[in-house]
Amino acid sequence: MYDWRKLSESDRSHVLKERKIRRFAWHAPPHFDYVGHLRFIIAAPCYEHKHVIGKSPERLAECESEIVRISEESGIKLFAWSILPNHYQILVQTESINEFLKRLGKFHGSSSHKWNGEDNTRGRQVWFTAVERSMRSDRHFYASLNYIHHNAVKHGYVPKWQDWPFSSANEYLEKVGTEKAAKIWREYPVLDYGKEWDAE
Repeated sequence: MYDWRKLSESDRSHVLKERKIRRFAWHAPPHFDYVGHLRFIIAAPCYEHKHVIGKSPERLAECESEIVRISEESGIKLFAWSILPNHYQILVQTESINEFLKRLGKFHGSSSHKWNGEDNTRGRQVWFTAVERSMRSDRHFYASLNYIHHNAVKHGYVPKWQDWPFSSANEYLEKVGTEKAAKIWREYPVLDYGKEWDAE
């Protein structure tokens, strides 16, 4: 995500030239028109992965409730979510991913203003951007679902899914049952999912 800082001037020039030719945003991940794709994982990190969301349990809960509210109001099917101190991830189904990303962008703007006021840090960049990936298959979908629910464990916040209160893990386990959830975990392993884009 922050590889730009490691590039030489000539490499940066080459990357910018390519992005201009392909009509991508110059310094942000591109958003595509996903014809025929309905299910997506969305990751939104805080800028430089600073723990802005995680300043307090109340702020984590606020972020979670806003993500759920925005999804419901947008008519989005929300399969899974996990709100961590420095980023959140959600698994959704929508016919208009770009419209949903705009709604999330408005939340990022309003939450930045609110939290910077609370922290007396006007001008601080809170969010990096939201990055979406379409689900290529059912295998990709269930691996993503497992990854999101496992995220708090992966980052060492809790030993078990059920212990992290700011995710859909408990709701999911109640819905499918622990036996079926364990079967899905074995059949659709996380492996090195997120290795390149979910770093501290």
